[in-house]
Amino acid sequence: MVSRDGRAPGGHGVSQCPSRPLTRFAVHLLLRKAVRTASVRCPSLKTKRVSPYVIRHGTAMALLQAGVDIAVIAVWLGHESIETTNVYVHANLAMKEKALAKIQPMDTPFRRFRPDDRLLAFLEAL
Repeated sequence: MVSRDGRAPGGHGVSQCPSRPLTRFAVHLLLRKAVRTASVRCPSLKTKRVSPYVIRHGTAMALLQAGVDIAVIAVWLGHESIETTNVYVHANLAMKEKALAKIQPMDTPFRRFRPDDRLLAFLEAL
């Protein structure tokens, strides 16, 4: 018998009933057990904060880097709006560098933009 919060008798959080969905508590418990097991082979995991959110975010970033369309990732994450998923695009520095490499001519040295006095005066007046 499993309680409404997914805990089995004795306080364990993993449901033994396959027809019931796992609770958030059960997912955290399973992840904690998996990290504990994996930390035997990878001791650095002991100092890391691994949560379902970290797994979800890492998977979304890996899918994005692999070239999966942002709309597909949005559906996979359950986002109602693709705007929510665009955060991953903005967070992906490697993708930004790749895009910049495509538009910047290779033989042109980098020049920092220097606004003239007219532009600075205009901006100051805003």
